[in-house]
Amino acid sequence: VLEYAKEGYDEFHIVGGCHPDFPFEYYVDMLRELKSQYPKTRIQAYTAVEIDHIAKLKNQSIADTLTDLKSAGLDSLPGGGAEVFSDRIREELFEKKIPADRWLEIHATAHKNNIPTNATMLYGHIETSEEKVDHLIRLRDQQDITGGFLAFIPLAFHPENTELDNLSGTSGYEDLKELAISRLMLDNFPHIKAFWIMIGEKLSQVSLWFGVDDVDGTVEEEKITHMAGAKTPKKLAEEHLRNLIKKAGFKPTRRDTLYNIIDVND
Repeated sequence: VLEYAKEGYDEFHIVGGCHPDFPFEYYVDMLRELKSQYPKTRIQAYTAVEIDHIAKLKNQSIADTLTDLKSAGLDSLPGGGAEVFSDRIREELFEKKIPADRWLEIHATAHKNNIPTNATMLYGHIETSEEKVDHLIRLRDQQDITGGFLAFIPLAFHPENTELDNLSGTSGYEDLKELAISRLMLDNFPHIKAFWIMIGEKLSQVSLWFGVDDVDGTVEEEKITHMAGAKTPKKLAEEHLRNLIKKAGFKPTRRDTLYNIIDVND
């Protein structure tokens, strides 16, 4: 953060897995220090998998853990760790991740604590169409109850450097289909995001005609997808993103984490 602080950012997006040695205080202190130095920057941090891990470090409830983190500066949760809610897939590919019901419980608890969250689905590996539909239905049902999801982000699986490196990765057709179906099914989600890091900037541009209203931000440093072989840039200039949106026939709008409008560019 200090390295890039001079740039000025709307959001710190922090995910890092479950470290075997870091204590509970580490996660709280990081938020508190960031918020004290950058009080106007929103902090979106810790997936549901990490929240589950952090709660266990102090042997306390999810609600109490979220209260502690929110008091320290947490503004919202990212949507990672959802993968696909199918028990079959979680047992075969994501056995160390929390169960689907636990993921939904943590997000529901965040919503009740006035902490908005995002949701994701990782597609393009061994999942079936039925399993993807079930995933979307469970998200839609949860949103009907708590209403705290801000955006849904379908994430294209990148097989390189994984145990599924025999797969070819998703096609542009598949990516657009997932985004369009998500927009149709998740009628109660305010926003659908095309993550240009995963599907590329040009396809993200086209996706604006397939139900997408968010191509994500400029990004400063992305590691996870690039470790799995992504060939996309690690960051994009704001003006470049604005031009992509304009040339697709839409109006670029800069927003914050909670989708409050910062400025509109004609």
